[in-house]
Amino acid sequence: MSYPITPAIRVLREKKVEFEPYVFEYVEKGGTRHSSEVLGVDEHAVVKTLVFETSERKPLIVLMHGDFQVSTKNLARHLNVKTVAPVAPEKATKLTGYLIGGTSPFGVKTKMPVYAEKTIFDLPRIYINGGRRGFLIAIEPRVLKEVLRVEEIETGIKD
Repeated sequence: MSYPITPAIRVLREKKVEFEPYVFEYVEKGGTRHSSEVLGVDEHAVVKTLVFETSERKPLIVLMHGDFQVSTKNLARHLNVKTVAPVAPEKATKLTGYLIGGTSPFGVKTKMPVYAEKTIFDLPRIYINGGRRGFLIAIEPRVLKEVLRVEEIETGIKD
């Protein structure tokens, strides 16, 4: 199967990580619900890559279950900052090098801390963006810790 060779894929190949590529038709605003339906997997196992910044303008990445939202209040408390808010799409693209809907935590342009919802690591497999819209990769969650310096957090709220 042919799939795009993105900065994310280059990083995973360099680290000799096994992954399963899934290419599908991207739907604007389809989100994790659309990708989970196309792949026939539980939306809980589809992990979204979100870019936030603190009140001090420090950017960070949060990895969250597709069917959950990030509690910015809990995240700010965890980080010991006043507030945390999602960055504008243009800023996210500038920081990561990826378009919204195609953001992968691997191979980002700007080095940022990465936080992952703790329960992601309880799953046998996760489906995460491979660095392009309509392109997910299936990996074992431990890969997140092996390739990225991930800190586990508990900020998820069921959608």
